[in-house]
Amino acid sequence: MKDKITQENVQIVQDFFAAIGGGDKQGLLALVAEEIEWIIPGKDWPLAGTHRGHAGLAKVLQKASEEVEMTYPKPPDFVAQGERVFVIGVATGKIKATNKAFKDDWVFDITVRNGKITNIREYIDTQALALASEMPISPKA
Repeated sequence: MKDKITQENVQIVQDFFAAIGGGDKQGLLALVAEEIEWIIPGKDWPLAGTHRGHAGLAKVLQKASEEVEMTYPKPPDFVAQGERVFVIGVATGKIKATNKAFKDDWVFDITVRNGKITNIREYIDTQALALASEMPISPKA
């Protein structure tokens, strides 16, 4: 049986995902610490990098809505121990700039301290996302 803190942390992370899905910016900011750090690995695709603070969070979510169309075929699984919550899921979608489709199996490693999300580390299929983001090479004139 999970302890009360672990259950509360899972609920905070579930609320975070619901706020993202529902476009609830104020609800989202209420769930994350001022010093939040969100690490998205990889290169050659628009969302990769380390995003810090409420401004960084807002910027990466805005960029995601502009650059990527995603759907989640089934709800993610939540696995937790203490202050760490792992979210395991699959996303499918396309990169808008290239119109290329992708399938991304992912895990988020989320830390919750004192009722706020302080750190998000994504483990994603960077190759699938980079390939979907690749622009065709223009022939030289």
